[in-house]
Amino acid sequence: MLASSESAEKLDLTACLPAHFGSCYTLPRELQRIVDGSVSDRDAPFLVGMVGDRYGIMYSGAAGEAGPGLPANDRTFFRIFSMSKPFCAVAIMMLIERGLLDPDTPIEAIVPEFARIGVLEGYDGTRAKLRTPTIKATVRHLATHTSGLEYEFWNPSVAEYMKKTGHPSIINGTLESMLYPMMTEPGTRWGYGPSIDWLGLVVERIDGRRIDRFCAEEIFDPLGLHDTLFELEDTHRSRLCVTSMRAEHGGFTTIAMDPPSHPEVYGMGTALYSTPYDFMRFMRFLLSDGELDGERLLSASSIERLFADQMQGLSFQKMISCAPVTADVDPFPHSRATHSFAFLRNEDDIPGMRSAGSAGWAGVLNSHYWIDRSADVAGLFMSQSLPFFEPRFMQRYEQFERCVYTHLRRNQGA
Repeated sequence: MLASSESAEKLDLTACLPAHFGSCYTLPRELQRIVDGSVSDRDAPFLVGMVGDRYGIMYSGAAGEAGPGLPANDRTFFRIFSMSKPFCAVAIMMLIERGLLDPDTPIEAIVPEFARIGVLEGYDGTRAKLRTPTIKATVRHLATHTSGLEYEFWNPSVAEYMKKTGHPSIINGTLESMLYPMMTEPGTRWGYGPSIDWLGLVVERIDGRRIDRFCAEEIFDPLGLHDTLFELEDTHRSRLCVTSMRAEHGGFTTIAMDPPSHPEVYGMGTALYSTPYDFMRFMRFLLSDGELDGERLLSASSIERLFADQMQGLSFQKMISCAPVTADVDPFPHSRATHSFAFLRNEDDIPGMRSAGSAGWAGVLNSHYWIDRSADVAGLFMSQSLPFFEPRFMQRYEQFERCVYTHLRRNQGA
């Protein structure tokens, strides 16, 4: 583990790299400088960066304190929020592969409570007027965020609904909190929201196990993800980072932002704690076509399906902020993006960066990742700060990714 650029200079960095990475031994040094600079320039309160492929880890480094007296590293516990979503997608794909689920099955056929959700048409005073959707939302709609369900942070109509009706936020952890209204008919528009929380219930109703037990027994334990958890024990909390918000003076102030403990429903869009080390193992499992260290969870064809565009002609739409916790979100404004069963997917090569068909997303506290199966590389750039997608943070993330591909392409041309 490289804790700083100073320590990086003292190590034999070539020993950290897989043999196929050739002469790119300067990569850890250069990435560490980006990580260090991000923290010293206050673009992030602390940072952990990692790069790996199917064979192992190419770089692992950190800068700053994850909490008072707690140096950040790849075993630091993060609240990963929307990085929980691909674990649920893998669970769904397991059920599809086993013949237990069809992606075009209406959700209400599996989870009858979903039928309570209607399309918002307006208000009678403070009472919302909802109508029954003409299209039944399916597993595919939920997985691709085309179900009509949207978060209040990027849709002012949802924020207005919650203010007028007193509806609780999805992070509340109750079934009632999941009953957001639809903003559009299912299958007609991208809208980022609480869809994956409902997919967790789909897994529970089909399999019979609660989603935390399913994930532990079917995904975490087989892959050796010992630090990916729904609940932290006291022994884990000494490694839990703090969460921060950008302050007016330009630095950061500590805030409280945790998923609810022992909720009625584990929302698979928010539920998990994990470490960079564990999430890199998970990404290496995906790069390795569904197998890691001799444990196969999905077939290669299911992994292909997991990464393929599933939006049926629709595309990702820029997410316009209507809350101080986030900036606008448009990762690749000059490239068409879609969504697979698990990830946002760029349909074009991004110059100097990831290949067409790559996958990625993030947790709301600025924990970001990408998976490029064409180049056999995956990366993490993780902190715990708001606002999400803050431009100065995203510029550092782009710098980090570009550095990785500069070295990859130099090595390929050598």
